[in-house]
Amino acid sequence: MAVSKHSNASSFFFILMDLPGLETSHCWTAIPICLIYILSVLGNIIIMHIVKSVPSLHTPMYLFLSMLSMADLGLSASTLPSMVAVFLLGQRLIGAAACFMQLFFIHTFSVIESAILLAMAFDRCVAIREPLRYATILTTRRIGAIGLAVVVRSAALHLPLPVLLGRLAFQPVSALSHSYCVHPDVLRLSCSSTVVNSGFGLFVMLSTLGMDAVLILLSYVLILKTVLSIASNAERLKAFNTCISHICAVLLFYTPLVSLSMIHRFGRKKLPAQVYMLLSYLHFLMPPMLNPIVYSVKTKEIRVRILKMLHPKKH
Repeated sequence: MAVSKHSNASSFFFILMDLPGLETSHCWTAIPICLIYILSVLGNIIIMHIVKSVPSLHTPMYLFLSMLSMADLGLSASTLPSMVAVFLLGQRLIGAAACFMQLFFIHTFSVIESAILLAMAFDRCVAIREPLRYATILTTRRIGAIGLAVVVRSAALHLPLPVLLGRLAFQPVSALSHSYCVHPDVLRLSCSSTVVNSGFGLFVMLSTLGMDAVLILLSYVLILKTVLSIASNAERLKAFNTCISHICAVLLFYTPLVSLSMIHRFGRKKLPAQVYMLLSYLHFLMPPMLNPIVYSVKTKEIRVRILKMLHPKKH
């Protein structure tokens, strides 16, 4: 197949990958995919509605939770168009411009979610280590500034990705490894040198996801140090229980991501394609669906409000 030397993104296309071995079973694979998106959208909208409508929840912890729900909605909306095209419409061809735009939004919202998880770790750290100064440190204005900084950082760092990809040469039609476009997957299909793109991609990953993970870990080291210094076992448990939901959210986000990175670097050729694709789906699709469930189950204030919505007469 001839190599396209055009930098114009309209001159080449990508083929989105179906689930290996299930190409003829769209009517069955579409059901769980649609269910995941429905639960993600409903769950996060409910969380945002509860936080907005209940004045007593206008505290740093819940404001950050509503930001996490916004990021989850953005991440779901970013992967949705190509997933619908593949599993509901059977359309696997995507233009380069649309692909580059999708990967920009996927990576942007993914990094926004990572940064919000870091902000939530900082919130728990301040609440446990400096309870008397908590309200003065994390004011509403500072929370808004943190949210703005998170969005600006992520968008600014990822804006060059589509531009740099548009300078590369691709074959007229190339097959991706996923049902949506992500930067490493598109980059490996280039027919020209990707040194600049790879270097910039690595810089963005280390300065966002990598740094966020280290700072989240550091926050929990400080939290653990403080909790262990509390004399009462009951008070220790109470303090640690306020972190359980956040720890679950962090594990949901970072476990598939770390596994994907390890496989991509060391073991991709040794594992079936299904494993790589499954981890990718777990990373991008599961957190938006499971985060609202985790916080609904583990956070009393959210759980009570949802029960009131479901059974208004009993409450």
